[in-house]
Amino acid sequence: MIPGFECAPWELRWRGLAVDNLHRTESTFALSNGHIGLRGSLDEGEPVGLPGTYLNGFYEAHDLPYAEAGYGYPEAGQTIVNVTDGKIIRLLIDDEPLDMRYGKAHSHQRTLDFRTGVLTRETEWESPTGALVRLRSQRLVSFTQRAVAAIRYEVEPVDRPLQLVVQSDLLANEPIVSESRDPRVAAALRDPLVAEFQHGEGERAVLVHRTRKSELRMAAGMDHEITSPDNLRSGLTVETDLARLTAAVDVGLGERLCVTKYLGYGWSGQRSAPALRAQVEAALAGARQTGWAGLLAEQRRFLDDFWDVADVEIDGDPELQQALRFALFHIVQAGVRGENRAIPGKGLTGPGYDGHAFWDTETFVLPVLTYTVPAAARDALRWRHSTLPKARERAHVLGKKGAAFPWRSINGAECSAYWPAGTAAFHVSADIADAVSRYVAATEDGDFDRNEGTELLVETARLWMSLGHYDPHDGFRIDGVTGPDEYTAVVDNNIYTNVMAQKNLTEAVAACERNPDSAERLGVDADELAAWRHAAEEMCVPFDNLLGVHPQSEGFTSHEPWDFAGTPEDNYPLMLNYPYFDLYRKQVVKQADLVLALHLRGDLFTLEQKAADFAYYEARTIRDSSLSAATQAVVAAECGHLDLAFDYLAETALIDLQDLHENVRNGLHMASLAGAWLALVAGFGGMRDHHGELTFAPRLPSALSRASFRMCWRGSRICVEIERDTASYRLVSGDPVRSAHHGEPVEIGPEPVSMAIPPVPEFPIPSPPPGREPRRK
Repeated sequence: MIPGFECAPWELRWRGLAVDNLHRTESTFALSNGHIGLRGSLDEGEPVGLPGTYLNGFYEAHDLPYAEAGYGYPEAGQTIVNVTDGKIIRLLIDDEPLDMRYGKAHSHQRTLDFRTGVLTRETEWESPTGALVRLRSQRLVSFTQRAVAAIRYEVEPVDRPLQLVVQSDLLANEPIVSESRDPRVAAALRDPLVAEFQHGEGERAVLVHRTRKSELRMAAGMDHEITSPDNLRSGLTVETDLARLTAAVDVGLGERLCVTKYLGYGWSGQRSAPALRAQVEAALAGARQTGWAGLLAEQRRFLDDFWDVADVEIDGDPELQQALRFALFHIVQAGVRGENRAIPGKGLTGPGYDGHAFWDTETFVLPVLTYTVPAAARDALRWRHSTLPKARERAHVLGKKGAAFPWRSINGAECSAYWPAGTAAFHVSADIADAVSRYVAATEDGDFDRNEGTELLVETARLWMSLGHYDPHDGFRIDGVTGPDEYTAVVDNNIYTNVMAQKNLTEAVAACERNPDSAERLGVDADELAAWRHAAEEMCVPFDNLLGVHPQSEGFTSHEPWDFAGTPEDNYPLMLNYPYFDLYRKQVVKQADLVLALHLRGDLFTLEQKAADFAYYEARTIRDSSLSAATQAVVAAECGHLDLAFDYLAETALIDLQDLHENVRNGLHMASLAGAWLALVAGFGGMRDHHGELTFAPRLPSALSRASFRMCWRGSRICVEIERDTASYRLVSGDPVRSAHHGEPVEIGPEPVSMAIPPVPEFPIPSPPPGREPRRK
């Protein structure tokens, strides 16, 4: 039997132990709540692929290396730290340690249940000396008690009485082999935690550590409840980097040893060691008061409510059904309790991208959260607002006004040492503004609009006014920037950047008009509003009249085409096999750029323009980025290429379960997982939110006989069900929602409204570059 995930609609299960796949399963089985992240390593701590326990926003700083530094280059980097590991529970059976590499596993499986939020492990193991035990462990990271994780660990003899010894650890500075090519990063991650305090009493222990350079302080605590036969003996030892509870007991047939381990985590850049200790001990007390059964019940209630507003169903592809729920589960894990922290590109599932957050969050992840868990989207945007001082400072260093948000960061400061893709990627600021305006329109959250949203829109609008300039030929130009496509850098009039900046300017005007007190506080006057309106009206949007398409950026369509036919398959991704200067001067696209503009600013383009642009860029886009397939799916569906859109949906949904980019060991791709929802809802559901109006234009690909999805809009929950010839809309809860179906007005109320689906538009079917077709396995 080839090891792998079994297909099931509500869970992810792996039977058998494949040591060479541990990196992969540790990422896919990771648990998080947006504050705490636990990779899905085995309870015993070994064998292990890449151990990982993370706290959102907790990092170590290091110098950024430059062979030749330049003005404005970021000077310091940040990398996520593997903090104190509380997952470890070792088991010794008659003095023999349970190690899955030895003895014989008669059965072994692990299951992640999307409805309960629990990772379960079930093993029947025979030691080299013939002792046979049955082991069951369950692990959760609480959605309701932000600082708490918990483990239930149960062991019973199978064929004879046994002496069992359990060792439950808190382990700091866990040995890790860094995969970073930068020796400064590797050094920062070598024993990153400096011990400050340790205490243990009874079955509870707390360790407090700080980082050397960033000077952040964190605390980890554990407490236990043990149920066993009466002859239990236990003891606690505490050292600077290790706290260990050891419990020994003789267990007869029909008896069992059950250990419930409660974990508490907290960190701060300002609070003292005693304060963090108190915080963690309070979290442990709350967890014990709730109890294991209570934590399970809270977790189930939270997820029942989440699936009521967010579930997706498809008929015709069970593997894809599982992947869609897997994606949604990990998205809610990444953001639901982040609470004014970033949502990293890998969530808290691994150390990939050094734990940095990118524009991926606002463009891919936040739309999902805005329409399913809007409070989580609000919190992520509040984190961006909290970093405004750093964004203003960055703009000042670059000689600009307003706020220039970073391309990649943990604490809000730019961390990218690659200037063309980092500093020049000013579109990030417009992406944040887009997420702000979408959230405000979808929720009508007046407090956020007044207190944070308007300021974000104003400061990003000011950036565009200082970055662009007027030209008598082209109107308002934005030169020398990098769009989403990192294979075309430092260009003039990148259309995605320009049209997103245009929306940024108009939304800033609207926000100031809604909130005159906020505008006055920010120093916005009538002249500035008029300047924003005029720049938006005069925004340069190049068009190639000869080819009848929009160039991705000025002059792009006159560049030499890339020789796709002559490019060996092993030479992808191109950035690892060709010099960047060659990529920059050729027509080759790493990820959807102009096509992303067709989606997010679809109100600017006719359907005919979208079809022509999509066909042109489909032949040039190679998807060396995991961000691309979802956007291509959305626009392909709108242009009537439904089966091509389905193939791209499958790629983005299965990118981690099938490890299509062969890097799942470093964590999951949050933007791609969110893209699976976008491909279904915005692609086959045709959901759009232009100008604060919610509309749909649903159609199905041939592979599916039915699809449905749920979402929320201004406090109401709705369900959309799509069949071959009709679509129905139903209000699940809340007030009726005014919408449109393929341009026809519809009011969504408690009684389902069924509407006919019009014929698919007919455009020539485009082709991707040779060898770069959508892939599923």
